[in-house]
Amino acid sequence: MDNGGGASLTTSSSDIQTISAAVSPKPNTELKKLLTFKVYKRRWFVLLVLCLLNCSNATIWLTFAPVADQSAHYLKVTLEEINWLSLVYMVVAIPLSFGTTWMLDTLGLRITLIVGSWLNMFGAMLRFFGTLPPDRYGVDYNIVMTGQTFGALAQPLIIFTPTKLAALWFPDHQRATANMIASMSNPLGVLLANIISPLIVKTPEQIPALMMSYAIPACLICFLATVGILSSAPPTPPSASAESSGSEPFVQGIKLLLKNKPYLVLLVCFGSGIAVFTCFSTLLEQILCVQGYNNDFAGLCGALFIVFGIIGAGAVGLYVDKTKKFIEALKINISLCAVACIAFSVVSLMREQKAAVAAVCSLFGFFGFSIYPVAMELSVECSYPVGEATSAGLIFISGQIQSVLYIIVLQALTKRLTDSPLSTCGDAVLSWKVSNMVMAGLCSLFACGLVIFFHTRYRRLEAEENATYGTRQRKSSATAASADRGASVDCGASVNS
Repeated sequence: MDNGGGASLTTSSSDIQTISAAVSPKPNTELKKLLTFKVYKRRWFVLLVLCLLNCSNATIWLTFAPVADQSAHYLKVTLEEINWLSLVYMVVAIPLSFGTTWMLDTLGLRITLIVGSWLNMFGAMLRFFGTLPPDRYGVDYNIVMTGQTFGALAQPLIIFTPTKLAALWFPDHQRATANMIASMSNPLGVLLANIISPLIVKTPEQIPALMMSYAIPACLICFLATVGILSSAPPTPPSASAESSGSEPFVQGIKLLLKNKPYLVLLVCFGSGIAVFTCFSTLLEQILCVQGYNNDFAGLCGALFIVFGIIGAGAVGLYVDKTKKFIEALKINISLCAVACIAFSVVSLMREQKAAVAAVCSLFGFFGFSIYPVAMELSVECSYPVGEATSAGLIFISGQIQSVLYIIVLQALTKRLTDSPLSTCGDAVLSWKVSNMVMAGLCSLFACGLVIFFHTRYRRLEAEENATYGTRQRKSSATAASADRGASVDCGASVNS
């Protein structure tokens, strides 16, 4: 009995040592890694600077859209030239988008944000000087356009940064929140532009005051970025992924995406959706003023479009995060978005229907913006393992290219009206009836394309599930092996007894 008991005890100790070695081969190394992760309070300051910069750049982008007719009168140009003050953002961003990922990875987050803040500030100041009264320097549309171009140069450096900042500065459980806050600051800037511009500009002579109201925050934000952001990353990484993260190389990722049919459908159709939203934001005031709606009401409709859009994006984002029903949510919301766009093309031709116009703009924003987080997730799911920056960047470029084409086409389809007694558009009164119908048709077309042709596996989720299943299988095998060894030991003990 003693020998048997001793043999049994010795064998059990050996088993414990073997299992411990298998489970934790290098405990000191792993413990050291865990102790090296650290978060810093100044990560919130870096996030604040990015949010302010993103918001400021968006306000500069759409400064003139809510007050297009007053701007055209003050700068002595046509409405088409005023629209180009917004379109230049899309034209400039297209070639620069390819280099933004390289700049973030090579030069770092700090240099990228500082360069973006200086370009944003310089553009805002140039616009102010270009709109000074004639007794000072003289109004000059070309100087204003140059300022807009500098703001456009800053846009890709700013709008591609949230994901990088969240990965470098925030721990695992805060990355999604940081990314969402930084990304939503851009539509917030669009909202502010739709409110502030009509609020300040009651007459064309108030355009310089509007330029100053946007230039002062740009200067303050540039100061905060230059002085306050001291490094691209914290001294100690907040997570393992921040310490070592990787994805497919840019060129190889592009090649994989061009062979991916589901991604190409998403690239074209969702890019078209981005273009329709850009057209709506840019041309809303010009469409509504023909039927007698003033700039304040147009600004209100733009604000409702953004506010309900953010609400919709948050609600649908939370839903798909829990249920993982990305495709169902995308197809339902894109269909409802097309219906809302068709409704807008109808009610925008009606006079004295403020409640209907405001309601349709709210619904259009609610269903339209809700597509964005879902489509971004699907772009990763259908293109995995291509990096997120590459897949999202190409969709952004697609949206910019189509935005330029759509706005040019929609402007070309307008007709000058000889008589419009209720118009608040000033001298140039254009009929947007055909353009609205075309915009609704384009929205319906890309909605049908997504509903009919977009089908994909959730490749990233499948990879994570396979990894989890493999881990569980290994654990089950280890448990079974341990049980077998225990059974052998018990048998040995019984025989010795």
